[in-house]
Amino acid sequence: MTDQVENSEQEPLSKIDTSVPHSARIWNYWLGGKDNYEVDRVAGDAFREIFPGIETGARAARYFLARAVRHLAAEEGIRQFLDIGTGLPNVDNTHQIAQRVAPESRIVYVDNDPLVLAHARALLTSTPEGVTNYVDADLRKPSTIVREAGKTLDFDQPVALMLMGILGHIEDHDEARSIVSQLVEALPPGSYLVQYDSTDTSEDYVRAIGQYNDGGSIPYILRSPEQIARYFDGLELLEPGVTSCSRWRPDAEALGLPAEVHQYGGVALKR
Repeated sequence: MTDQVENSEQEPLSKIDTSVPHSARIWNYWLGGKDNYEVDRVAGDAFREIFPGIETGARAARYFLARAVRHLAAEEGIRQFLDIGTGLPNVDNTHQIAQRVAPESRIVYVDNDPLVLAHARALLTSTPEGVTNYVDADLRKPSTIVREAGKTLDFDQPVALMLMGILGHIEDHDEARSIVSQLVEALPPGSYLVQYDSTDTSEDYVRAIGQYNDGGSIPYILRSPEQIARYFDGLELLEPGVTSCSRWRPDAEALGLPAEVHQYGGVALKR
C-alpha cells in the first residue's frame, strides 16, 4: 500500500515544470504557503513590485470563498460542492468549511496541475460522514468534468459550482461564458454558481499581469466587472451582486481588508 501511494504521488510530481512560474504556486506563495518553487517566488515578487496590493487581493478572494461556502452550507442547505480550478490546498479549503457546517457534505475538486494532484491525494481528506474526491480534468472539457464528478455527486440534487479565479485562464471571453453555461446547464434547480476573477480596474494590476503573461506562463486575462457579471446571466444573484470580493457580505474575517480589491465575484441561484 505504501509503495502504491508513493508511486501515485511521484508520477504527477515527475511532470512538474519548475522552469516556468505557475499561477497556482504563485498564489500559494502570496497566501504564505510553502508549496512553490524559486521561479514562482521570483515571479511573485516581481508582480508585487508593480502591484503591491496583490497579497491583499489574494486574501480577500480566499475569505470570499470561505464566506460563500459557509453561507451556502449553513443558510441554503447545500451539501454538494463542485470546486473547479482547485489550486493548492491551503488553510480552510472548501471541504473543510462545508463539512464543519454539515459533516455529510460531498465535495469534488477538479484541476489538471500535477503538483495540485499530488497534494490533493495527500491532503484533501474527508469527514467519515461525507466524501471528498478529486477529478483530474481540464476546465475546457465541461462534459468530462460533469461525467467524472457525477461518480461522487448526485446531479439530481442541488450543487454549488465554484469557479474561483480560474476563468481568466480562458483567453476568449465568449468561450469562458460558454464553459460556465455548459456547467450550469448540468446542474438541477436550487444549485448555485460561486465565481470570482481578477479585474482590469487598476492600471498597475494590468501592467503586472502583462509582465507575468510575457514570462511564458499560462496567460491570465483581466476582465471588467461587467464582463464577470455576464457569467451569471440567467441566474438570480444574491445580494450584494457582483462586487469586490471584500464587499461580499463581509464579516470578522474581512477586518483590515480594504473595501475595494481588484478581485470581483458573486453568488447566484439557479431557479
